[in-house]
Amino acid sequence: MTKNALETRNLAEVGEDIGLSEGIQLVNAFREANPDATPGYFIGRNILDQVLSQPGCVGIRFRKCLSNNEEHLVYTGVDADGKDILHFSVVTNAGDIEKHDGIVADRVILDWDLINGNSSGSN
Repeated sequence: MTKNALETRNLAEVGEDIGLSEGIQLVNAFREANPDATPGYFIGRNILDQVLSQPGCVGIRFRKCLSNNEEHLVYTGVDADGKDILHFSVVTNAGDIEKHDGIVADRVILDWDLINGNSSGSN
């Protein structure tokens, strides 16, 4: 099921396909045990691609946060050593070294949809 990041040498391998049935079971169990909790989040592909495209990025770390008294996520790219990518350098075609700030992202949509599509939201 959940693989602790400290138990693996390759952080890019953390996570696995659990299948629809187990996914529905886990989501329903959480919602039953935590009826007042934020049920989920939606994050668009563009920002995820931007985070994952940073040099050395092997995954994304999500942290819960509060924004205007509402639960959200802040997320950063993570390197193979498990460190947040907060700064990185790249070599340009001209051979110059450019320093960049890593992406520290926010902006999610609270997702009330059930994983099996039975919801009050769209598809």
